[in-house]
Amino acid sequence: MSKHVISFPQMGDYSVPIEYLLSHILDANIMVAPKITNTTIELGNKYSPEFVCTPFKYTLGTFIEALENGADILIQAGGGCRYGYYSELQEKILKDLGYEFTYINLVSKGKTDVKKICHQFQKIDPNFHPIKSLYYVWITKQMIKYMDRIDDYIRKNIGFEVEKGSFETIKKEMLNEYKTVKNPLHLRIKYNKYRKKFRKIKVKKPVNRIRVGVIGELYTIMEPFANYNLEKCLAEYGIEVKRYTNVHYLLFEKSKAVKKYLKYAKEYITYRMGADAADNIGRTKYLCEHKYDGIIHIKSSFCTPEIGAMPIINKICKEYEIPVIFFSFDATTSEVGIKTRIEAFYDMIEMRKEREKLLSRN
Repeated sequence: MSKHVISFPQMGDYSVPIEYLLSHILDANIMVAPKITNTTIELGNKYSPEFVCTPFKYTLGTFIEALENGADILIQAGGGCRYGYYSELQEKILKDLGYEFTYINLVSKGKTDVKKICHQFQKIDPNFHPIKSLYYVWITKQMIKYMDRIDDYIRKNIGFEVEKGSFETIKKEMLNEYKTVKNPLHLRIKYNKYRKKFRKIKVKKPVNRIRVGVIGELYTIMEPFANYNLEKCLAEYGIEVKRYTNVHYLLFEKSKAVKKYLKYAKEYITYRMGADAADNIGRTKYLCEHKYDGIIHIKSSFCTPEIGAMPIINKICKEYEIPVIFFSFDATTSEVGIKTRIEAFYDMIEMRKEREKLLSRN
């Protein structure tokens, strides 16, 4: 009997730890979905409801490509907002198209049913051992933590690297080595090795550099194709980027952090608004109070929680006199238009800093 073929949606570099985990706990072939392309988007748009959010369309297109390439088990992790209810709809659409597969949703209605997931995994692989799997879950958790730490360092420094491409080259090496990790100690050794490598990269960082905070909807922030490589574009302008949302935050920090954000920004928000909306309001206040030069809010089209947060974010930025720009991404977004708006935003911040410098001299 041939092995099952498991696939899952793309989201940045997180396919590395996901593939690592699944390949160690299940006797199955793991298919990393191809990078999102215009073809992926066209497929998602063609078969999705018109006014559904962009992550739904992107992941649906990815699933279709995976099924066409031989996948027979799809794993989804949608949760935290109305996206958490989309699994049933995605499954129905795909089965109406004639595909035969098993659909496993790790998060349903904002909750994870561990017993149900273990039962589904045992159907895929009768030799699946939940207790043994915890060992690899721990390694994967640490791998994600280390990846996110490195990414934070890269965002702060990549815009100032002396030799262009240095950070990206070493990051590719690191991710390839993470695929061969044998145990927690081995992972720690690799992390320390690459942390030193990254810190040895020469950077020329001005004291009065531009610092910008990037906030918004989680999928659009973490999948570079969904935001037209926004962070890379900012780095080209020599901007230091601060970004909060990553997988480690979502899985292990968010439940506690959102309570702190609500308390911290209580003059602007009292209750949770779904997804990362409340978090982003608290982050906006923090970025403003810590004198960041600008804030960029990004989301997918029709993301209801972020639409509700935008007026509040705008209000906070006006009170603190911090520039803010809003981007909404979908399949029809113009990359040229995005770059033009970023350039204008950068020019505005530059002029503000020059004016402040002149005033401080007088």
